[in-house]
Amino acid sequence: MFKEMRNRKRQLDNDETREILINGEYGVLATSGENGYSYATPLNYVYLNNKLYFHCAAEGHKLANIALNNRVSFCVVGKTQVVPGKFTSRYESVILFGKAFLADEREKREALMEFIKKYSPDYEKEGENYINKAIQHTCVVKIEIERITGKASR
Repeated sequence: MFKEMRNRKRQLDNDETREILINGEYGVLATSGENGYSYATPLNYVYLNNKLYFHCAAEGHKLANIALNNRVSFCVVGKTQVVPGKFTSRYESVILFGKAFLADEREKREALMEFIKKYSPDYEKEGENYINKAIQHTCVVKIEIERITGKASR
């Protein structure tokens, strides 16, 4: 179903792959649209309980595409460095494939708190208050991961 990585010597083990996911600042979600075009959206995310979560408005292009076809991919680029004299780059990245679903209320709150911990760790109490005010107008999507690979050239 999924192709194997061509350059396997660059493949990362599961622990290194998870570290990039945990520490990544943003990623790019790819969905399929009704017009046959793919739609790639950069967004913040959290990795929690072996699932990936993102938040968005209650309607929009991403959600319409997911309703049409919930098979998605997500890419995170970690550290990079261009090496001009060698005409190459050092990099680390993760690509995952999975199915996207709306999170239930418990997962939604847990994921939103994880966003506060990740992106605003010094403001947890204020973040919890913010979540309480905004949760009814916020959608949280979880991606149940079916395949994940990490790759690096260091």
